[in-house]
Amino acid sequence: MRILIGWDNPEESDLISLYLGVSENDLVICATTEEFLVKAFDENETWDIILMSIMAPDPQTAFEHFEKIRKTHLDTPVVGACPTTGTFHVARFLSAGMRAYIIRDDGGDFMFLLETTLQSVVDSVRAERERFVAERLREEIESVRKLQESIIPSDLVAPDRFDVTARYESSQIRVFGGQPVTLAGGDYYDVFMLDDDNLVLLVGDASGHGMKACMSIMTMHTLVGMIRSNKYLDTAAFVADVNDRLCDQAIVNDGGGFITLLYGILNAKTNEFQWTSAGAPIPIVHELETDKIYELGTNDDGGLPLGIVPGAEYDIHTSVIPENSRLLIFTDGLAEAFPGEKETFGEFGISGIMQSLQASRSDNLVVALENLFRDSNAFTDGSGRHDDTSVVLLDRKN
Repeated sequence: MRILIGWDNPEESDLISLYLGVSENDLVICATTEEFLVKAFDENETWDIILMSIMAPDPQTAFEHFEKIRKTHLDTPVVGACPTTGTFHVARFLSAGMRAYIIRDDGGDFMFLLETTLQSVVDSVRAERERFVAERLREEIESVRKLQESIIPSDLVAPDRFDVTARYESSQIRVFGGQPVTLAGGDYYDVFMLDDDNLVLLVGDASGHGMKACMSIMTMHTLVGMIRSNKYLDTAAFVADVNDRLCDQAIVNDGGGFITLLYGILNAKTNEFQWTSAGAPIPIVHELETDKIYELGTNDDGGLPLGIVPGAEYDIHTSVIPENSRLLIFTDGLAEAFPGEKETFGEFGISGIMQSLQASRSDNLVVALENLFRDSNAFTDGSGRHDDTSVVLLDRKN
C-alpha cells in the first residue's frame, strides 16, 4: 500500500514506520501539519490510503483539512486517529466520509492493529469499486441488449402452406457463485415477404461481443432495410451488394471485424429455396415422413464473411424444399456449444442439431425450436452457450 500519514507524535511516528514498514508498504509520514498538507494537497500524488490525526492542530482545524483532502483525493479512503478522550469528535468525521478510525491508547497497543485496519479499509474500498463497475457493466450490457433486440422482428409472416418461427438468444457465462451473466452480442435474424410469392429468410452474426458487435449488426440491418426495396431475386447479388457497402463501414471492419450471413429466398409457388452463404453455417432440411435429415451443401459452399474484401463474389445455391419438411438456418452459436471451458471435449455440432430435430419430429414447430435450444444449452453442462445464437425454422406442410 502507498500510505500518507499525518501524525502529531514524533516518537510514535518512528514506531509506526517500523510496524507498517515490515510489509514493504510505501510510507510517507509527516511530523507536522504543514508538511502533511503539502503532501495531501499535491494533486500529482496518489495514495492507496491516508491516515491522519483528527486532533492536530485541533479538532476543528483538522476537520477543515479533512474536508479539503476529501475533495482533492475523491477516491482515496481516509482513516482518522484520536486518543480515547477525543472519540466524541469521530462521529463528525465519519458523517463527512471518513472510512474508519483508530483509538490511540496510552500504551500504544493500537499499532498492532494498524496494518490490519488500513489493509481492510483498502480492500473494502476496492470491493466497492468492483461492485460499482460490475453494476455499470451490467447496465451497459442491458442497454446494448435492448438496442439489439429492437431490430429483432416479433411477428413473423409466412405464405400459405408454410409456417415459420425464429428465436434469438444471447450468450451466457457463469461467474463465481454459479450466477449466469447474459452478454451482449451481434446476432440477428429477419423474416419478411419480398413480394406475394417470395419469403426472405436470413441470419447474421457479427464477430465479437458487446457494443461493437451490436453496432455492426445494426449497420447491416439498416443496409438490408435500405436495399430491400430493390427486391433482389438473386441472393448472391444481394449479399455482394451488402458486402461492398459494409466494407466502407469502419464500425464493422475495424480491428478485423466481420459479419457472417445466410440470405435465402423461398418461392412459395415452386417450393424452391435459393440461398447464399457469407461464412454462415449451411442450411439443414429435415424430411418428416422419412426422418431423413441433411445439409443443403458443404462448407465449401460458404463464401467469404462480409466486410472483409470489397468486390467479393458469392454463389447461388438452389434446393427444392420437399413436402412435409422443415428447413433450418442458424448462426454458429447453436452448434458451437460446449461444456464449460472443456472445448477440447467437443461441441454440440451439426450432429447434435440433427438429433434434436429428429427427436422433435412429431412436435409442432414452436416446440421443436424450443427443444433445439434446450438440447444445445443442456450440452454445455450448465455453463451456457458462449456465443449468441439465432435460428429460423420453417415448415412446409404440403
